[in-house]
Amino acid sequence: MKKTILLGALFSLISLAILAQETTQRPKIIVGIVVDQMRQEYFYKFSENYTEGGFKRLLREGFEMKNGHYNYIPTYTGPGHASVYTGTTPATHGIIGNNWYVRSLNKSIYCASDSTVTNVGGTPMSGEISPRNLLTTTITDELRFSTNKRSKVVAVAIKDRGASLPGGHLGDAYWYDSNTGEFMTSTYYYQELPKWVKDFNDQKQADKYLNQTWEPLLPMEKYVNSIDDNNDFEAPFIGKDSPTFPYDLASLKEDNGGYGMVASTPFGNTLTLDFAYAAIKGENLGKGEVTDFLAVSFSSPDYIGHRFGPSSKELEDNYIRLDREMEKFLNFLDEEYGKDNYLVFLSADHGVADIATYMQSENVPAGNINSGYILAQLKGYTAQVYGQGDWILNGSNDQIFLNHKLAKDTGVDIVALQHDLASFLLRFNGIKEVYTADAMRNTSFDQHRPHLLQMGYNHKASGDLLIIYEPAWLAGGARGTTHGTGYTYDTHVPILFYGWGVKSGHSTRYATVTDIAPTLSMLLNIRLPNGATGEPIHELFD
Repeated sequence: MKKTILLGALFSLISLAILAQETTQRPKIIVGIVVDQMRQEYFYKFSENYTEGGFKRLLREGFEMKNGHYNYIPTYTGPGHASVYTGTTPATHGIIGNNWYVRSLNKSIYCASDSTVTNVGGTPMSGEISPRNLLTTTITDELRFSTNKRSKVVAVAIKDRGASLPGGHLGDAYWYDSNTGEFMTSTYYYQELPKWVKDFNDQKQADKYLNQTWEPLLPMEKYVNSIDDNNDFEAPFIGKDSPTFPYDLASLKEDNGGYGMVASTPFGNTLTLDFAYAAIKGENLGKGEVTDFLAVSFSSPDYIGHRFGPSSKELEDNYIRLDREMEKFLNFLDEEYGKDNYLVFLSADHGVADIATYMQSENVPAGNINSGYILAQLKGYTAQVYGQGDWILNGSNDQIFLNHKLAKDTGVDIVALQHDLASFLLRFNGIKEVYTADAMRNTSFDQHRPHLLQMGYNHKASGDLLIIYEPAWLAGGARGTTHGTGYTYDTHVPILFYGWGVKSGHSTRYATVTDIAPTLSMLLNIRLPNGATGEPIHELFD
């Protein structure tokens, strides 16, 4: 009897020890990857030209939420990165656009701007950057808090907002200075660049890439999932008559942003990973007793997508090349940490619309809206009906800001004014719906476009009128494209987990990017970001 009791007690102790080991064990490093302007379909559309070790490996061995979406409007870069890493939407985290109008200042501010800090490396005009406009914690902050800040967090991107927002309030962030061709940071993070960053900058990698010619990686006949290279829909670089391969970057550089031109080529992805490798080595990421975090944002697909559109040869080439960069990166992580000792997630900050003129050429309803003309008409209408005055303070991000003080001084009811102008805006072709700030504040929308608007609406910062265009309509010109809507071409993005603790598989259940951070919290057994509204992806825990 005693022997049985002792064996039972021993078994219980062993079980508890195993359970404790399982619940405390964590990956050596988490790698968060956000591809700027990646539609979910790109996983599959170009797959016949992918390798087995890049995107296909992630899909084969990782877990994909195939129906992953953004759950708010507007779908821009700043809000996208903030939402992935905070687990909530602009209504809570406060990053309501890349730029937005501030009534109290009577001017627009940049999402990552901070006038209290200056450049470290790079140039002063690129240095007033920090995450201070972000109102909540990030998953990277919570990882640092969970280890009493022993975990290291390093965020890298060409775009400053693609680094400073994922890095959170407690991590380090580095971005590319288009004036010098070097990576830099600000005094929010350091007073001097670490030696490994200086050493990397001394290599002059940007010069190397900008002295190359961008031409198709594969024979052109393999690019069967994109339209003819020479067309009337894409925007050519300055100094080149057509938007066609090849691109002699050395000859085009001077007229197309100097060092900044690298961002508009696939070599911007390579440069970003070059710096990521240097960060891993320089900071010894994943080599300590606690989990570290590397946040990588690939900015170049966004620059390429805006100029050439999602059906272009240039975009297809970009993803074929990025696939091979991903294969190289995964192999590096295997060698550095061991295949099962790192955790990767991959998502995007938004998708992109097809070029409107291309859609029209294919007999799909689409169009371009002249937002400047509409704003001028709105100003003329208010002056005629309500009297002379500066009734319209600002129009940006498909929102209109009205002059509340003028309305009060002249006895005009602001809510009635909102509704009147909303009706006026519906007269214009391409505008589908207009919602008022009054509706956003006093009505709870639980589905479809008004719900998405409400999740992006911040009571203190958003405008009086919120405009939704018809599907496939854009505010822009005849060439190139953009994003920002709540339609699936802008919201449907990859959500994929790979590596430590992740089984292979997929789900078609609707999920949102705000589920990524809570999922990481549950995998790591750490606190949720303090504004998180997303839900853990339960399929990873079944």
